[in-house]
Amino acid sequence: MDDDQLLRYSRHILLPEIGVEGQQALLEARVLIVGAGGLGSPAAMYLAAGGVGTIAIADHDTVDLTNLQRQIMHSAAMIGAPKVESARATLHRLNPLTRIEPLQARLEGRTLDEQVAAADVVLDCSDNFATRHAVNRACVHRRKPLVSGAAIRFDGQVSVFDLRRPESACYHCLFPEAEDLEEVRCAVMGVFAPIVGMIGTTQAAEALKLIMGCGKSLDGRLLLLDGLSMEWRSVAFGRDPGCAVCGGSLR
Repeated sequence: MDDDQLLRYSRHILLPEIGVEGQQALLEARVLIVGAGGLGSPAAMYLAAGGVGTIAIADHDTVDLTNLQRQIMHSAAMIGAPKVESARATLHRLNPLTRIEPLQARLEGRTLDEQVAAADVVLDCSDNFATRHAVNRACVHRRKPLVSGAAIRFDGQVSVFDLRRPESACYHCLFPEAEDLEEVRCAVMGVFAPIVGMIGTTQAAEALKLIMGCGKSLDGRLLLLDGLSMEWRSVAFGRDPGCAVCGGSLR
């Protein structure tokens, strides 16, 4: 790190759990964020501000007026622009030292697998189960840690699936894929704006900790937030040995 970097990240470096070594690990890291909306916005902004070297952010959508109530990475001036380009502009202003790679696409198949393989940590900030399960399968295949978040109405949840560890559960263990599962979306159900911020920043914190190897992650715990009563609760879970995704020869 040069003098400017030492000064910029000095409040991290002062923490004995991080120090110069931890900050250097962040500078050398690559994070993949799937989704540049309500969760991806605060997650990406704190990862960039915190000094992650490269952030690849994937989203196929464009900025809409209805996004601005909660998707703080975007502004009225960017309505109609691709979300990933809006994200790149915002994150560059926040920290020009972080390299931003915009991926204007719905990641799937080989492209998703390649992006996951290139990442040190993956953040699922998407808003649908099909994407969440596809990202999970790629992370299981490549044994990459996955930080998953979701928010709807006044409720949020976040967990870590550290798939580098053979004993860790995957997303499918906790939420098995089912054809009859009802999809709930902000567009029809609504969402309280600060909830996505609270979950997204928690995802960022967990990703930073995983990269630096400090503290205890949410691996094996589902953190649930009730925004109306402002109560958090933690639910422990384990790997399903019969899981169709991470069981058998896949791990």
